[in-house]
Amino acid sequence: MAKKTSGRGARDLTVKVKTARGRRSSSTRWLQRQLNDPYVKRAQAEGYRGRAAFKIMELDDKYGFLRPGARVVDLGCAPGGWLQVAVPRINALGDTPGKPKGRILGVDLQEVEPVPGAEIHQMDFMDEGADDRVKELLGGRADVVMSDMAAASSGHKQTDHLRIIALCEAAAYLAFDVLDEGGTFVAKVLAGGAEGDLQKILKQRFAKVAHMKPPSSRSDSSEKFVVAQGFRGVD
Repeated sequence: MAKKTSGRGARDLTVKVKTARGRRSSSTRWLQRQLNDPYVKRAQAEGYRGRAAFKIMELDDKYGFLRPGARVVDLGCAPGGWLQVAVPRINALGDTPGKPKGRILGVDLQEVEPVPGAEIHQMDFMDEGADDRVKELLGGRADVVMSDMAAASSGHKQTDHLRIIALCEAAAYLAFDVLDEGGTFVAKVLAGGAEGDLQKILKQRFAKVAHMKPPSSRSDSSEKFVVAQGFRGVD
């Protein structure tokens, strides 16, 4: 690890990671990027489970869908950073006097460490009957369905793009089944051309559809987020 000094004795804290014998250079680059990522450091300092927490903050700051009293479903909620952000914003703990108490349901294939104020269930949202199960657990329809899910990387850019679009479409169809009229759908997609059909479907079902790349999203990443608001309701 090397540290340089510059100006008034200030240290340049950029961390240099040596490529260990047997470690792939791509792994070394990933590790060095993680160690020097300001959002990773900020997440650690503020107690969030990952840098993705800042993405949902920035999306909500612009579009304002996490309101006190909202009923929220977080698909693919591991490791729980989005839940951590949503709990205080919807007043899930009921600790903000004078504001309605919200409710948030986290769903994931893997076990997730508990988040105070959130109800987490280990299940596959693509199973038959999952929509009814979600509504049962939530005690009614949702105001927000959000997803930061990404399919496992294959290393082939176009294949990964198609996989995440398919995953986003599956999340969208669950949202159609569980959202209340006027609700919001938020999900991660990858820029690459195949998202046109998804956007067409969303524009039919929602009053407004927008895309945003949050400032906390890495500049070299093709990810962006779709925010569809004003659900037109069940046919």
